[in-house]
Amino acid sequence: MSRVKLHIVGLSTGQTSGSYTLILGEENSNRKLPVVIGSFEAQAIAIEIEKIVPFRPMTHDLFLNFCKSFDIVMHEVVIYSLNEGVFHAKMICEQNGEIREIDARTSDSIALAVRFKCPIYTYQDIMDAAGVIFNEDLHEAETSESVENKKTESTAGPTEYTKLTLEQLHALLDNAIKIEDYTNAARIRDEIQRRKG
Repeated sequence: MSRVKLHIVGLSTGQTSGSYTLILGEENSNRKLPVVIGSFEAQAIAIEIEKIVPFRPMTHDLFLNFCKSFDIVMHEVVIYSLNEGVFHAKMICEQNGEIREIDARTSDSIALAVRFKCPIYTYQDIMDAAGVIFNEDLHEAETSESVENKKTESTAGPTEYTKLTLEQLHALLDNAIKIEDYTNAARIRDEIQRRKG
């Protein structure tokens, strides 16, 4: 069965409260694999992608540090099954030359993959069953930048941060990180980056 390499395109708010859709893109194709994940896992993926340093290590950061302490390396994540709408994944890890496959939730696997900077794969039959082909307009609308813009506009209001000074934004960002409100921290950081533009 042929494997398909995936990359993270972006995150968008899900249809149910507290859920998000992680959009994975097939390499060299406009086909996408949407995966519904919880808010905690979405936050864990987003802060690593956005390079936000949390005030204290989050669970996935702890796992990364634990693995490094015991010379465990994650080589790849494989989304190997789709059963009744639920994706199943495994992490391929190595310790002292011994390879282990560890079954894990897809969301946790990907949160760790971005920390280990390892590739994400699935199989052709899963892409055939659950992959979505976007037309050019929708593809543009679903880039990570536009997904983040949509998320900010729909939940934070388009002018919430635009009226503040850079000094105020930096103070808000520090406070959001301190209280571990990474969702707002990402939005504030985006506004700061937009102004530096």
